[in-house]
Amino acid sequence: MSPELEFVIPTWDKIYGFLLNLAEKIREDSFKPDVIVGVSRGGWPPARVMSDLLENPEIANVKAEFYKGVAETKGEPVITQPVSVSVRGKRVLVMDDVADTGKSLRLVKSHLKEEGATEVKIATIYYKPWSVIVPDYYEKETSSWIIFPWERKETVRNIIQRYRREGKKIKEAKEKLVRSGLNSKLVEKFMREILEGET
Repeated sequence: MSPELEFVIPTWDKIYGFLLNLAEKIREDSFKPDVIVGVSRGGWPPARVMSDLLENPEIANVKAEFYKGVAETKGEPVITQPVSVSVRGKRVLVMDDVADTGKSLRLVKSHLKEEGATEVKIATIYYKPWSVIVPDYYEKETSSWIIFPWERKETVRNIIQRYRREGKKIKEAKEKLVRSGLNSKLVEKFMREILEGET
């Protein structure tokens, strides 16, 4: 793992606080979406919370695949599951956990416009300064790799794979994750399950 890669590990409560702030920004902007679209998979948890906070039960899904590992991407994202409801003539709020390269969000916005949405706004919890788009609403800017509560095991798996490719010891991966704030017992549990699953 490259030494410059740092982790941010927000708690569920921290995420909820960020989403409360985002909901307030959306209300202050007088944007009232007809439907909230969560970008699969990272956008599902924030989309569900935003549905509650904005008191809007109209929630849908779209899937754009892009990542293959921690801080690694493959080419351009593609829509692998079109939006799950009709958005024709509707105002749409797109929810995702992070605008990283921004390419998948740009693709999703384009897809929704092609499907007939009259207005599309994007909200993310985090925004990275190199993103090709700036979300209409976001809560935090960071250059670090974010390990969200809903993807901790997946991230541990990706980090193990990356350390192996780079010829580094898995023990070093564990130490870095724990130093960054991930619970040591959780890291041990995930590593044990992942390694046992390989045998």
